[in-house]
Amino acid sequence: MNFYIQQSIQINFIKIGGITNSSVLQIGSAGIIKPMAHLYNTGGFTQPAPQTSGTLSGAPAVPLQAAVRKQDK
Repeated sequence: MNFYIQQSIQINFIKIGGITNSSVLQIGSAGIIKPMAHLYNTGGFTQPAPQTSGTLSGAPAVPLQAAVRKQDK
């Protein structure tokens, strides 16, 4: 049985401490969140990808700004 819900939500302030790759932020109706992942080989590749040159040594390819924590007064 499927339920279709129409909601109107007004959020005046929301503070999120942290979100990671597998986090879920749900605002609205409670229910079941069914995780789903689809992996497709659209290029028709049959071999593993080539190794990187190793010059990045684990550092991100794009420079990222360090996290800044606002101090409470």
